[in-house]
Amino acid sequence: MDYLAGLNSTQRDAVEQTEGPVMIVAGAGSGKTRVITYRVAHLIRKGVDPFNILVLTFTNKAAKEMRERIMKVVGAEAKNIWMGTFHSIFARILRVEAELIGYPKNFTIYDTDDTKSLLRSILKEMNLDDKLYNVNQVYGRISSAKNNLISPQEYNKNEALLAEDRENGRPQMGQVYFTYAQRCYRAGAMDFDDLLFKTNVLLNKHPETLHKYQHQFKYLMVDEYQDTNFSQYLIVKRLAAVNQNICVVGDDAQSIYAFRGANIQNILNFQKDYPEVRVFKLEQNYRSTKMIVNAANSIIANNKNQLEKNVFSENADGDKIKVARAFSDNEEGKIVAEAILQDKALNSQQFKDFAILYRTNAQSRAMEESLRKLNIPYKIYGGTSFYQRKEIKDLIAYFRLTYNPNDEEALKRVINYPRRGIGDTTIDKIIVAADKHQYRLWDIVANAQMFLDGRSATAVSTFGTMIQSFQAIGNQENAFDTAMHIAQHSGILKDLYEDKSVEGLSRYENIQELLNGIKEFSEREDIEEKSLDIFLQDVALLTNDDNDKDPNADTVSLMTIHSSKGLEFPNVFIVGLEENLFPSQLSVNSRAELEEERRLFYVAVTRAETKLHISYATSRYRWGTLNNCEPSRFLDELNPACLDLDFKPRMNAAAGEGAMKSDRIAWQQKDSFSKPKPKVVKTTSILPKAHVPTEGFAPSDTSGLQVGMEVEHERFGFGKVINLEGNSPDLKAIIFFKELGQKQLLLKFAKLRIVQ
Repeated sequence: MDYLAGLNSTQRDAVEQTEGPVMIVAGAGSGKTRVITYRVAHLIRKGVDPFNILVLTFTNKAAKEMRERIMKVVGAEAKNIWMGTFHSIFARILRVEAELIGYPKNFTIYDTDDTKSLLRSILKEMNLDDKLYNVNQVYGRISSAKNNLISPQEYNKNEALLAEDRENGRPQMGQVYFTYAQRCYRAGAMDFDDLLFKTNVLLNKHPETLHKYQHQFKYLMVDEYQDTNFSQYLIVKRLAAVNQNICVVGDDAQSIYAFRGANIQNILNFQKDYPEVRVFKLEQNYRSTKMIVNAANSIIANNKNQLEKNVFSENADGDKIKVARAFSDNEEGKIVAEAILQDKALNSQQFKDFAILYRTNAQSRAMEESLRKLNIPYKIYGGTSFYQRKEIKDLIAYFRLTYNPNDEEALKRVINYPRRGIGDTTIDKIIVAADKHQYRLWDIVANAQMFLDGRSATAVSTFGTMIQSFQAIGNQENAFDTAMHIAQHSGILKDLYEDKSVEGLSRYENIQELLNGIKEFSEREDIEEKSLDIFLQDVALLTNDDNDKDPNADTVSLMTIHSSKGLEFPNVFIVGLEENLFPSQLSVNSRAELEEERRLFYVAVTRAETKLHISYATSRYRWGTLNNCEPSRFLDELNPACLDLDFKPRMNAAAGEGAMKSDRIAWQQKDSFSKPKPKVVKTTSILPKAHVPTEGFAPSDTSGLQVGMEVEHERFGFGKVINLEGNSPDLKAIIFFKELGQKQLLLKFAKLRIVQ
């Protein structure tokens, strides 16, 4: 039994409690995977047939890792365990039992693209407006119905659902669902949601089959139980009903997938479902320093709806959490990139020891650009590099076409996006005509009436005229105004705005972030030429992807917090801690939504092993307008004793000490700084706000500017001129700003008000 020797007392008790209902509440970094694998190994060592053990996970990676660990203890017998994801296990059962519910055993499984393709065909056949019946929204609605075990027939009898569809302008939604289900059935196909939905149908309508699997799976274990939805919950409950040997493992504090249908009540109510349950709390965190664990505890203590536990660490105390403020998201990126280089050098670490976590994919832009400028290699984890995302490439293709209409790849990419009636047949005609007359594709497009006929000629001609109008704007306006005009008049903004799915919202935010970056470019004071084609040149250099594609490459990891779940890194940077960004603006309307956002912050903090950095910006662009940002309420919930207000990276050493001192004094004035953090602390944020210009602010004539003068900048605030360099018209002023430290400004572009 030597495999039990490495467990602490609570872990060992959980492993050895094999009979009856068991709930293992596993805090972050508490050795959850070890407990699950050893518990299964222990069952087999006790004589339980592996064929009688069912282990359900949420990822194939987790299942593979567990099976490999079990094999080290019990050998090849581990291959006989029913272990895998919910979808893979129930697909396996359905392969055997499908004929009972009218499907062939060799049924096809539709992936997301197959599903959307079929839905598009149905919408077209029903002559439904694909703007109102956006395929992503339709798919999401059907998926939600299935995960709540609502069949097409029940859906069309549910007046509340039908009324909701009518209010949303989609009265035919029920018929679309019904037709979709019929077509899948006729094709002998199931989509991903069907694998759970049809398993419920099977177990509900065929009691003999339920009886068969209840007696086969004498022991059930469910990993990440807090992430189960209603459909998964019901299957597990039915299968465990006879033997009651069910063990669920999870952490309510890490339930962050409500948008996918996960129901935190499943784990919170487990003790009600099984009154005889034995509860084991894995509270020792083996991953993180005491400082990080204490900070995480102070965050999650603010949630009311949770299971009580006291997570602790016996690791080293560790460094305090550094909190950095930046003037903008671009400056935030610089602070992070410079800190990575500094920490790497001081601690002899590798780039792969660092991770940058953000709330939304759009935030990666500023981080990517700053990392590239310092030649720091990185990879986007669980996502696509910002400039490689489809919506970004689409809009940039319009930009490229505006300045170079002979760019054929850009033309082919956007000539029918958003859709404007120029199909593949018409594009083929354009290519044939160009080849025949030895013209470029643009020559045919710009003279469509000469080479095409009917509707095709009209549609292509309209497109050509639109691009020519973009060219005229580009010759007159700066980068941002040109980009915004193209985004609006190309139809891209409208197309993405009308897609209200989670993916559609993310794409819309990404376009906004691209435009924000162009706005900052157009306001830079260190360059004179600010047209969109110059910006495109910069982007072309940025998007040359030199990163090593080797998964073991020494690269900084960039990812959303959702993607980081289950991972850990020695050094973690959590960026964008601002109200309406984190917590999200969409998640502050109810306690349940806000508590999920807080759990997301908890997950982010607990990814860090030894060092944690948190940052926020005092201003961000939103659709080209610079907005002041309020620091996140979550910052005030962190135990101040765990924090180091690191506001000096953008300052010189002498100035930094003064700023750090004043910030620390402000934070020390909080009553809670020098004593233990109460369970819930309600405070008013005292973090610095962005500069608000003096009323009636107007730039002064700076031809007589001298060292020692005090000045005000519209965005940087008040400062003192400490040096002047160069000669007119390229005279530069070195100014120390009270909030941001030292800046170098080109006076012919700087907008300064001389105070004295």
